[in-house]
Formats: sequence, structure tokens, C-alpha cells
Amino acid sequence: MNAAESLANWLRLTLIPGIGGETQRKLLSAFGLPEAVFLASRSALRNVVGDKTASLVLDTDNQLMIEEALRWSEKPGQHLLCLADAEYPQSLLQIPDPPTLLYVRGRLDLLNTPALAIVGSRNPTPQGISNAERFAAALADAQLTITSGLALGIDAAAHRGALRVSGNTVAFIGTGIDRLYPSSNRGLAHEIEDYGTIISEFRLSTPAIAANFPRRNRLISGFSRGVLVVEATTESGSLITARLAAEQGREVFAIPGSIHSPQARGCHQLIKQGAKLVETVQDVLDELHWFSISPRQKVSPASGDQTNDLLLSMGFDPCALDELVERSGLTADVVSVMLLHLEMNGQVGSLPGGRYQRISHN
Repeated sequence: MNAAESLANWLRLTLIPGIGGETQRKLLSAFGLPEAVFLASRSALRNVVGDKTASLVLDTDNQLMIEEALRWSEKPGQHLLCLADAEYPQSLLQIPDPPTLLYVRGRLDLLNTPALAIVGSRNPTPQGISNAERFAAALADAQLTITSGLALGIDAAAHRGALRVSGNTVAFIGTGIDRLYPSSNRGLAHEIEDYGTIISEFRLSTPAIAANFPRRNRLISGFSRGVLVVEATTESGSLITARLAAEQGREVFAIPGSIHSPQARGCHQLIKQGAKLVETVQDVLDELHWFSISPRQKVSPASGDQTNDLLLSMGFDPCALDELVERSGLTADVVSVMLLHLEMNGQVGSLPGGRYQRISHN
């Protein structure tokens, strides 16, 4: 059997209406590859999944959907990955319910890289957006792939932060891969497709259905080494992602905020429950035992003199990027990179309005 025929059988199994992942895995466990499932007798299938499901397996005609998916996968940058594929994310094989088939747009090389998820409120504060972008950029610069859900707010900020530095970001979506939700993130989705990766477990044309987003969240957490919650109310869906991460044996991190802010209460709740309190990027890297040096550092590291000069230019009062550029005489790109590393080292903190402040350790 050639690769196209094998893929068609994987699609045939996953596109049977009324048969979910648990039943698919039960059939694969009993019979092996999908082609063996469809060659099995009705009585053999009935013994594994019951009479009704056996009839669905043998009698469903989903050829048109199979052909549509195969045509979709033939276009550049579009891929179908099944459990048996080498490119399938190995981290997802560790969770109890890995998807049988994934629809992927963009880079396959990111699917088996060390990753950290950054999630949070769809209605964040300006400080929350700044924190998400800054943490994502610094963590991406440390060679971690940034994972999120392409939602409004913190998710979008996390993706933007990673795109600004390395492009290494993966978005798990809760619709069919040919549907973009929300539509206001369409431009961001295209940028992720160009430089990173978009993944869905849902068949083509699946609309935005509320029940599918918690299912999507288990992939965000399962794909990643840990989940950082930037801002969240106590009702936020990002708390579901954090709970799933803990159940999957992943690390859970949370950034604290004002006791008066509803957007901080979800993070405070997580911290009370044992999540790691995060003040700097280095807190995350230390907990993950992640000490990788970024390619940017290897190619053109900032000298100790440059770093000291920038800190002296900053002083201890809050200042904006353009002020630092003017004071230091360095370019905006160089200052931005240096600020990332200083923030990773806990020497500089980001403030609302795009300002930065030196942190005293005396």
C-alpha cells in the first residue's frame, strides 16, 4: 500500500461521524493500522466497539470528505500528520488522548522542539499585553517555541512576541484549519503560517463551536513543557489550560498582579494552588532547567561594556525605548535585543506604556 492510500485510510477512520478519538484509538489498538480496521469482519469489530459503531465503520461513505482533505494537503505548506508519522509531535503522544490526525499549516520542524505555552485573558490590560509580548520574545530568544491558541488578547500578544524575535510559534486552533477565528486575527494567522505553525485536530470547515476550545486547550498544554498564565479572571478558559497542564505533568507558571484587578485573580488562584510565581523570564528558565544560549547571542553578543553603558544610560527611573536609543547612541534593534537579555537576567523590568526600569539588587 502506498503513502497516499495509507493516508486515505487514516482520513477514512477520522472522518466517520459519531466516532471520536477514544473509539479511534480503541480500534487502532485492537487491529493496528486503519487499513486493518476496515478489513476486519463485522463480528470482530462488534466485539471491540459494539454493533452500532461497527456499522458506522463499515457502512459510512465519507469518500468526498477524504478527497477534499487530500486535495487540501497537496498544497504547499499544508500537511496531514497521523499518529504513525515521524513528524507527529512526540510530546502529544505522552498525553492520554492524542489526536489521531493533525491538520498542519506551516513549518513541520517546530513540532518536536522544546515549547512553552503562554495563555491568558481575551480582555487583558495594557500591562498584560506588554508582559505577554516581552516574555514571549525573551523565551523565544532562548530557543523555546511559544505555543498559544490564536485568541484575542494574551494569546495574540504571545504569538506577536515570538514572531518579533525568531518566528518560532505554534498556534493550536479550535476550528477547522481552513477557518480562521476570530477573523480579526486573520493577519496574525497568515504571519504565523509564514514563519511558524498552525495546527488543528478538527476536520476541514469545522466552525467555531464552544465545546471545541477546551479540547484545543489540552493540545496547547500537552505540546509544551509548561504553561505561563499572564492574566486571567477566575472564569478564564486559560485556567482550564493550566489545570490540564498540571494533569499532564507539565509545569504551571503565573504572573501576579494587583489585588484590585479582576484580571489578576485567576493568576493569584493558580499561585495559591501551587503554580510557580513568575516575576522575570529567568524564573521560567530556571524552573524548566533551560540554559540554552540563543543563536542571536552566539552571533553578536552584547559586550559587557555595552550592557553596563545601557544600564548607566537607563538610570533607575522608568524610560522609553526611544529615550534609551538617544542616550546610548545605539540602534533601536540593538537596544531591543539587549533589553530582552537584561529582562531574562532579572536586571530590567517592563512597565506599562512601553517603558523599562532598572531593577536594583542591592
